[in-house]
Amino acid sequence: MSKLSSDKVVVTCALTGVLTNPQQHPVPVTVEQMASAAKEAYDAGASIMHVHYRNQTTGMGHLPSWDPDVVAQVDAAIREVCPGVIINMTTGTISADQSGPIACLRRSKPEIAACNAGSLNYLKATSKGSWAWPPMTFQNPVSKIEELLAVMKETNTRPEFECFDVGIVQSVGMYKDVGMFDGDPEYNFVMGVASGMPTDPELLPLLVKYKKPASNWQVTAIGRQEIWALHQKVAELGGQLRTGVEDTFYLPSGEKTTGNGQLIDAMVKIAEQAGRVIATPEEARQMVL
Repeated sequence: MSKLSSDKVVVTCALTGVLTNPQQHPVPVTVEQMASAAKEAYDAGASIMHVHYRNQTTGMGHLPSWDPDVVAQVDAAIREVCPGVIINMTTGTISADQSGPIACLRRSKPEIAACNAGSLNYLKATSKGSWAWPPMTFQNPVSKIEELLAVMKETNTRPEFECFDVGIVQSVGMYKDVGMFDGDPEYNFVMGVASGMPTDPELLPLLVKYKKPASNWQVTAIGRQEIWALHQKVAELGGQLRTGVEDTFYLPSGEKTTGNGQLIDAMVKIAEQAGRVIATPEEARQMVL
């Protein structure tokens, strides 16, 4: 993996997320909407698009899709309007069944795909002292990770390891040690899930400390206005940057965003305040692939 100047930073746009209702929030659903949202983010400085795919049936756009035809259409539409863009495909499934994402990986062969690197009790409590939803476990045992990594190797797709706590960060290092994947790991520290790591800038240096040396990293910061202090710390510590309507609907000012373009604009300003220079798509390929 080629390393450019450390002041270069790759910006990822998380275009839409998995279940957000398009009737309530500005999230793209259709192929045309996904391409338009990607173009808006690309023009603002994003070189990578992290893509979830939505059900294309009218009125069902709040639900995910693992239809390889939908995936192929969305990816092709994004690539057409964003020259040189890097696609980062979602793969997450709650259960052990990964047949959907595996079929999509084999059809679309994205440059990068998410690999959820450990299990998490996915919980949220309300202010009234009840669960916001029935407690569930996001199941990612080693056998599931091994299956996904084998397919990524087959499709020449680079895994991006999603880490929900410090133990998962350390587990990624062990996956490397036992030969489950080739090359240096790409870490994504997911911060802001209520039962996972908080969006606390003070936690970030420890996460960087426990990752493998010579490996790229970024943060998925989930929340409202408070996440932008975390993004600033990521930029200062040399991480890659990610935002989008999957992660937040709020700008640093506290105002709600109209879409991905405004969020990427805000992230570019964060990067520049830290003395970072936004990588072009060509530079991003050298840095993360």
